[in-house]
Amino acid sequence: MARLLVTGGAGFIGSHFIRWQQKNHPEDELLCLDKLTYAGSLEALEEPRAKGLTFVRGDICDRTLVLGLLEEFRPQYVVNFAAESHVDRSIAEPGVFVRTNVEGVQVLLDGCRAAGVERFHQVSTDEVYGQLPLDRYDLRFAEEDPIRPSSPYSAAKAAGDLLVLAASRTYGQPVTISRGSNTYGSWQHPEKLIPRMILLALEDRPLPVYGQGINVRDWLYVEDHCAAIDAILRRGRSGQVYNVGASCEKTNLEVVGAILKALNKADSLITFVADRPGHDLRYALDWSKMGKELGWAPAMDFNRGLEETVRWYLSHRSWATWQAER
Repeated sequence: MARLLVTGGAGFIGSHFIRWQQKNHPEDELLCLDKLTYAGSLEALEEPRAKGLTFVRGDICDRTLVLGLLEEFRPQYVVNFAAESHVDRSIAEPGVFVRTNVEGVQVLLDGCRAAGVERFHQVSTDEVYGQLPLDRYDLRFAEEDPIRPSSPYSAAKAAGDLLVLAASRTYGQPVTISRGSNTYGSWQHPEKLIPRMILLALEDRPLPVYGQGINVRDWLYVEDHCAAIDAILRRGRSGQVYNVGASCEKTNLEVVGAILKALNKADSLITFVADRPGHDLRYALDWSKMGKELGWAPAMDFNRGLEETVRWYLSHRSWATWQAER
């Protein structure tokens, strides 16, 4: 039996990770710390709480709270999902992102070191690497590549990663980092591309696509992402970074078109809008390290995963609409 503190567990990937843990490691004890910002949802944790999840509302930047929880709960593992993650919001309010994604990480590292936590795992993003060209599909980011973030969001995440690696080098602290590609599935806040386009299409409203829609992302199903994080947490080598991708590259326009097709809506709903400042052209990860060291590989086909995701939002339309209006 293990004890896990999951920060940001009321968010999209975090809530899925908690459910994944309860299903695959039912003997473990789980404590969730979440600030419940606009992106968090207690509804996503109703089932986990019914199965014994302990929930605490709070901020990872609250040093007294974090140290107290670590002292009382004594987790073997701490998994940090807590982050500000929306690029557009980071352009408008970068300071908020620095506070959570940098200062919050340092508070967690300090607390874990003081409490003797066996492994701190930082959930990061492929965006820290910057962009790849559209005309070189043979190129993919590897873990040893330099980081060149483009937005305040990715810069703050990169800074958090560097603090984690510095803790490993300076203190010998047991840490790991996962850098995941674009993740999709149920319970995702509708500020993100797939749920946003689903909701707009259901209302026959224009679907705004940045630029020409040619920006490319690698799409990873949320349960595959959770399985990867669990494998890294329990079997990964301390001090290491692991890329978590799906080799499922699609342009934004292709993704939006697939959503419209799934909903039997016309492509004429697509509206091209001015591109976002600093919009990265392409992300792609070399995730072979995950396969070679940990035996992990993504299991979900994109078309099937998108169908399941669309179906979920159709049955949870009121929740998604309420989230979008918060």
